[in-house]
Amino acid sequence: MTDPAIDVRGLHKAFGSTVALEALDLHVDRGEVFGFLGPNGAGKTTAVKLLLGLTRPTRGEGTVLGRPLGDRDARRDVGYLPELFRYQAWLTAREVLHLHARLSGLPSSGRDAELDRVIDVVGLHGRDDERTGGFSKGMQQRLGLAAALLGDPALVILDEPTSALDPVGRDDVRAIIREAQARGSTVFLNSHLLGEVERLCDRVAIVNRGRVVAAGALADLLGAAAVRLRVTGLEDPGAVLGSFGRVTVEDDWLVVGPLEPDRVPDLVATVVGAGGRVHAVDPGRRSLEDLFLDLVRDASPPAPDLEPAA
Repeated sequence: MTDPAIDVRGLHKAFGSTVALEALDLHVDRGEVFGFLGPNGAGKTTAVKLLLGLTRPTRGEGTVLGRPLGDRDARRDVGYLPELFRYQAWLTAREVLHLHARLSGLPSSGRDAELDRVIDVVGLHGRDDERTGGFSKGMQQRLGLAAALLGDPALVILDEPTSALDPVGRDDVRAIIREAQARGSTVFLNSHLLGEVERLCDRVAIVNRGRVVAAGALADLLGAAAVRLRVTGLEDPGAVLGSFGRVTVEDDWLVVGPLEPDRVPDLVATVVGAGGRVHAVDPGRRSLEDLFLDLVRDASPPAPDLEPAA
């Protein structure tokens, strides 16, 4: 049986009296795109540093690619794009990648071909001989992705990979991540852009105050949502549709549920069978942002009372 890409249990990290991670449990299977989410100060950056062996846990244990946290052999097979990075302005993009290839131990015999591959993958073909000092933030981001993908690492950790990109660039990065997955890499994606995570990830974990407060496949986490229908010809919608859940009216829409997606066709058929006409259906799927805000707010301390004392 293949070891998971990441498996940590009870990971705790304190800096003096400040606790950055309380008790992190995390499991990431090989070959998946995994989203790691949380508000500022939730412990995401500390968790990434622990996974990379850049700091050691106060207590707890875990493995990366089947080896203990910080293991040097495992680190050789991990690609990493940090959120904040800067390359030497006097080096060309190809020289930056050549340096990273040497540091990662890529064989010299196939090094140039690998540089050509990642340069093409991230869309820097024809710009690779330019000095990085003249690169835009988006081009710097693409170069960082290229460095992280050198050698087809088994695990790629990306910290906010689309933060400096426009919509076209973000779409390109989604394609790059999917290609990395298709080539066999596990992708660990730390991002505050919840729409990007929702489009890309097989599973997610939401961390708050150093603990995972939800984890799993998006379909399982988001669950059922209310369905909205624009209907005419039903005299008593509540009586007709009551078996599907709560029925309310919002403006000109009937709102039914929450309802599992596979029951929506039955709902529509019931309306039609009762003599109604369906003009529009909005499945009303709960978004990742809705789930994220609910979980983070539920775990946050109550806001201070700003009303003056009587």
